[in-house]
Amino acid sequence: MSDTSKSEVVAPSSSKVIGVVFVLLLLDLLGFTLILPLLPSIMDHYAQTGDAAYQSLQSAVNFFREALGIPMEKKYNSVLFGGLIGSLFSLLQFLSSPITGALSDGFGRRPLLLVTTMGMMTSYVVWALSRSFATFLLFRVIGGVCKSNVSLCTAIVADMPCPKARNRGMAMIGVAFSLGFTVGPVMGAYFAVADRTTGHVFFQTPALLALAFSTADFIFIWLALPETLTQDGKGFSSGFWDFRDLLNPLALFSFSAVTRSKDPPSGDRMQRLKALGRVYFCYLFLFSGLEFTLSFLTHQRFHFSSMQQGKMFFFIGVVMASVQGGYARRIQPGRHITAVRMAIATLIPAFVLIGLSWNVTVLYAGLALYSFAAAVVVPCLSTLVSDHGSPGQKGTVMGILRSLGALARALGPVVSSSVYWLAGAQICFLLTAASFIIPLCLLSTARRLKAE
Repeated sequence: MSDTSKSEVVAPSSSKVIGVVFVLLLLDLLGFTLILPLLPSIMDHYAQTGDAAYQSLQSAVNFFREALGIPMEKKYNSVLFGGLIGSLFSLLQFLSSPITGALSDGFGRRPLLLVTTMGMMTSYVVWALSRSFATFLLFRVIGGVCKSNVSLCTAIVADMPCPKARNRGMAMIGVAFSLGFTVGPVMGAYFAVADRTTGHVFFQTPALLALAFSTADFIFIWLALPETLTQDGKGFSSGFWDFRDLLNPLALFSFSAVTRSKDPPSGDRMQRLKALGRVYFCYLFLFSGLEFTLSFLTHQRFHFSSMQQGKMFFFIGVVMASVQGGYARRIQPGRHITAVRMAIATLIPAFVLIGLSWNVTVLYAGLALYSFAAAVVVPCLSTLVSDHGSPGQKGTVMGILRSLGALARALGPVVSSSVYWLAGAQICFLLTAASFIIPLCLLSTARRLKAE
């Protein structure tokens, strides 16, 4: 049998890999999102117990709240505290994602997925056993360091040689995100209520369920996931051991770990990769900021209860899953920049409607446009970036992209909430809507480089 025939037999089919990636990422996200609706209650729980670590962190939140003139109200305090915890998580992902991606280029995607999933299992054990806020923070730190499944899954999809398969795979990753963030929080809220009725600590069952999902994920990866990085493609780039290339934000924006590698992309392709990285960061910086302040607006203007907030995010998740499963995965190769430009442009009227919304109908009209854009931009940009780099660089490339997104998600909410409370909701949403012109201009640069 020829070498070509052997590779055809050994190489896993794209459809099988996409299916496995979808299931393992969905299991991971279901476990990860169980905690989201519980964060305000968890903060209140540690506040009532007089936990010393909680009180120390509360002082920092109070300083930020008073500096911005945010009213002293339980709902706002919960959102701010949750945002602070979320920013910590994003900063840890910013640090760990490029390193994990680079390691997967050397050791393979499957071993790194098994290691990081085991790390997530450990974090859920810590959560289930936590009885102090310091232990709870340890759970979030371990989870932030080990939560590299998404960048590794995008690297697996990037390993596929067929552009159509890569596009379909990135869209299915988006569908897994939408389903996970739609179903997981509902499950977390349900089991927390059940725990309260039985007299247990209200987060005990959600923590154990998250551990169960993560364990099932580990077993599924072990049994079903093939290694997609070929033996010839494995190898560390020359810049891997220079941690400045993987941790320095300026080096990440320049994709220096890829530039300094033994087989860097051509000059034009590197310039296009850098342009796409800037678009990705700028988009998520603006988007995550308004996503964070959305809870402020709905509570302040429409007096949404927690249930109404849950219904709103359920609506967003359903629309996103529908768009990703129907439209995004069918975008033809070569049409992704056009699709991203249309989606980002859609965010301008979306946030204008949300910022000016005078009733719930107008709010939901803006949310529908918002959901469409959110379903398209990240999968398409991930597909575009996945086309860059040699087979042994895909993990590094996708890890750096994920790191830039994590940095944007750490900074965006702080800046956006500052503008919201200092200038008002309308100014915040209208100003940020206009700011989406910036990623549109950056996208034009990437399009021009492609044409050249």
